Order: sequence, then structure tokens, then C-alpha cells
Amino acid sequence: MNTFNEIVAYISEIMWGVPMILLLLGTHIFLTIRLRFPQRHILKGIRLSFSKNSDAEGEVSQFGALATALAATIGTGNIVGVGTAIALGGPGAVFWCWITGVLGMATKYSEGLLAVKYRINSGGRMLGGPMYAIENGLASKHKGMVRWFWMVMAILFAIFTTFATFGIGSTVQANAIATLSYKTVGIPPFVTGAIITILAAAVIIGGVKSIARCCQTLVPLMAGVYIAGCITILILNSEFLIPAIKLILKSAFDPSAAGGGFVGSSIILTARYGIARGLFSNESGMGSAPIIAASAQTKNPVEQALVSSSGTFWDTVVICAMTGLTVVSTLLAYPEIEISNGSELTQIAFDKIPYIGRPLLVFGTLTFAFSTILGWGIYGERGMEYIASKIIARRNITKEKTPSMEEIENKLRGVNKTYRIIFLITVYIGAIVSLDLVWNMADIFNALMAIPNLLCLLFLSKVIVKETRKYL
Repeated sequence: MNTFNEIVAYISEIMWGVPMILLLLGTHIFLTIRLRFPQRHILKGIRLSFSKNSDAEGEVSQFGALATALAATIGTGNIVGVGTAIALGGPGAVFWCWITGVLGMATKYSEGLLAVKYRINSGGRMLGGPMYAIENGLASKHKGMVRWFWMVMAILFAIFTTFATFGIGSTVQANAIATLSYKTVGIPPFVTGAIITILAAAVIIGGVKSIARCCQTLVPLMAGVYIAGCITILILNSEFLIPAIKLILKSAFDPSAAGGGFVGSSIILTARYGIARGLFSNESGMGSAPIIAASAQTKNPVEQALVSSSGTFWDTVVICAMTGLTVVSTLLAYPEIEISNGSELTQIAFDKIPYIGRPLLVFGTLTFAFSTILGWGIYGERGMEYIASKIIARRNITKEKTPSMEEIENKLRGVNKTYRIIFLITVYIGAIVSLDLVWNMADIFNALMAIPNLLCLLFLSKVIVKETRKYL
């Protein structure tokens, strides 16, 4: 390791290694069993996501909260990541990616429930997420060192979220858009960066309501176009669809069954790549989606929990699975395709659609990346606001005069405005610089976010069970 970037890459590899995968997957399995398989209520969750509770407390509709969470979750990983998993772990990785999504629905359900139960009303704005669940559900129930430990966990989660936002939420996505725009139509990165920044500013400056309104339109459009492309490819490869499904299922437990040009692997490696891609794609357990779930207009915590779990269903169980089927069926239909570069497999599959295949994929990639900027924009803002509120509270302890709630709210609004300006600057920077280091840093902060959140879920599992039995 001769450079700082190599050191960071090594740390990132360790952070997302087997221990983290086991912790996330173990939490998924534990909550699935403890909650008696909440996945069985997925149809109810989908139906609730389209219902309106305008008379309930909250800032945005349940669908607006879901769309914003999906905007942040559905990204280039759904396109590139699945192909990479297949290239490294074989077609069986698709099965493990899919099963991780199914199990992850229980964790996303639990995150959404705690987000609503422990959210607070701050000047008419509903604030919530793992930092508030940790503080109000765990720290407030203890004293001494135990209380101190949980408060540190809450603050650390907010810090990690804020830093992750400037990586995976802004610079990385802007760079992906700028790179693709330059390769496909020759637009210089500085021009693309300016356009992205202006478009993002038009939405983000309006706050959570503006972001939710935009995502409600953008997410169904981008997902619909991408899924339509996948369905078209599957129709073209129709005679290879059933063989592709059989190959995915068989090679999940016997990688040698893949044969042909597929990479040689073991069950452990096949499962590892599939599970890792599923975990990273749907963000179940990372603690990001609950931040926007807390803003939803919902009658009770369980309703929004069901809606939140449907996000993992759409992201991994549907979109990632369709990407996997598309890639594997194309590889079977065209055995001469080289599998050396997994990041290009989805592109190769879409190229098989005459005339419009590449434009469809470009549209999907661009919109997926831009929507991620919007969704993560609100995550970082909420993280920064939580940190600022603790600093303000700490300073007030040493003062004789306690400021009014209005004065505190004004200070926090000022913090939010400053954050948005910094966030938009990083969007532009991301479009014009090389980001190998930022990618690795973002992976590290994403993993660090998961640790306090997963501890919170495990220690509050009794509360989750109680609320579930009460309302469901």
C-alpha cells in the first residue's frame, strides 16, 4: 500500500467484508423470525403507499416518503452492481441478491417503525431516523455511562450520514452522470456539472416537500422506463428465460453448474457477492431511508413501516432481479460475450435492443444517479441539523439565558441553508474531478452508518414487536 487511496481502499474492503455482511444478514434473519415474517404483508404495504392520510401528522405523503427513499436507493448499483456480482460470483449471485432483498424487507420495516415512533415535531417539521430512535428509545431510558454510550452512537450516526452524503450522495453520483454524458454525447464535465448543480438546486433549496414532489414524478418514470427495457430484452431472449432461471437457481448452490464462460467460483464466493450487492443496493440496515420515513403523514408507526418495506421489494426483489435475469439470459443467448468486465454486462444486454437500447440505459443511468442526489440531499441535511442541535444545546448549558424555541429554529434554518450550499458545491466538484478516493471513503462511511443503526434495531426489537402486535 503505497498511497493513501490504497490504504482507504483496503479499509473499505475490510469494512464491507464478511463480518459486516454477517451482521447485516444476521439482523435481517433475526428480525424476520422475531416479527413472524412481516414480508407476508407486502401487498398491504404497496396498497398503503398509494393511500392518503392528509389529516395525519407529517410533512409529506406516504408515497412521497417512499419515492424519496427509492430515489436515494435505486442507483447505478442496480445497473452496474448486479452485472459485477454475476461476473465475480457467477449467475447464482442473482439468487443470493434476491433472497437478501426478501429478508431485508423485515429490517426496512423495523427502521420505518422506529423512525415514526420516535420522531419529534420541530416547528412543524417531523424529524426522525436512527439518531432520534437511539436518543429517545435508548439513551433516554438509561443513566450514566449507558446513556452516554447511546448518545455517542446517535451523534456518530448523524456524523457518518453527513459525510456519506458528500460522497455517495453528491460527488459520486455527479461524477457518474458527467462521465456518461462525456462518453455518449461528448458534453464536457464542467458543463454537465453546472447543469446538474442548477437542476439539483431548483429542487433541494425547497426542502423536503420540494424533493418529495419531484421524486414522486421522477421515480415512477425512471423505474418504469428501465423495467420496460428489461422486459423487452427478456422478450427478445424468451427462449433463454427459463434456462436462465434454472441456471441461477442451480448455480446458487453449485457454482460449477454454470459452465461455459462463467467465472469459476465456490458457494461461499457466489453467496458473498450476491448478498453484498443486495445489501448495498437496498440499504436495508444502513439507516438512511428511515430519515425520510419519519416525515410521512401516517396514522401509526406500523403503516409507514409497511410502506418502507415495500421500498426494498421494488429495489431488490424487482429491479435487481430483473437486471440479473436480463444479463444471464443475454449471456446464454450470446455465449461469445466476454464476461471479463462485469460493469459492462448490463450495457451489452441493452445493446441487443435495436436502436433504442443504449438510449434507454443512458436515460436510466442518468435519472437513477440524479434521483440519488435528491434523496441523499435530505439525509445529509437531517444529519447536519441533528449535530447542530446538540452543539446549540451544549452551548446553552453554559449560558444564563435560555433561547426561545423560535431562536433555536432560526439557527437551525441557517444551518440547513449553509448545508445546502455546501452540498451543491460538492455536486459540481464531483462532476469535474476523479473520484477513486471518494468512492472508497463513501463505502466506509456507509458501513459506519450501519453499525449504530443495527445496534439500535437489535436493542429495540422488543419495542418493534410490541408495536407490530398492537397495530398489525
